[in-house]
Amino acid sequence: MIRNVVVHISNEQPMLADLFDTPDPTDAGLLCTNLRLMDGKQPIFINSVESTFFFPYRAIRFLEIPVGAIDRHGAEGGRSGGSARAGVPAGASSRDGESMLPAVIEVTAGGEGTGLDMGEEIDEDFLRRIRDA
Repeated sequence: MIRNVVVHISNEQPMLADLFDTPDPTDAGLLCTNLRLMDGKQPIFINSVESTFFFPYRAIRFLEIPVGAIDRHGAEGGRSGGSARAGVPAGASSRDGESMLPAVIEVTAGGEGTGLDMGEEIDEDFLRRIRDA
């Protein structure tokens, strides 16, 4: 189980969920449980938090998976490979050889040794406005 994944659904506020396994390009959507709002409350559109939820991929903008969650999931016996951890599961290429999945860049706290020039720190007010949008 991959816990506390932030699911960004199109035209909705982000929600927390627990995933059964890492998303795969052959899946039709995201299968999750323990769906809740960011403050931990139950969304008004569900009857039971313990239910299993299926969101088609076309309804999901993106996922935020906590650092180390996929590694913990792999240690618990779940599916996780080096390529899946890097954002490109095995076999996730289109006919012309181009990746079907977006690239994932892991950034450590402090930004040291990442090879990315992050420039100045981002203003907290700016981040709040992005989260509220």
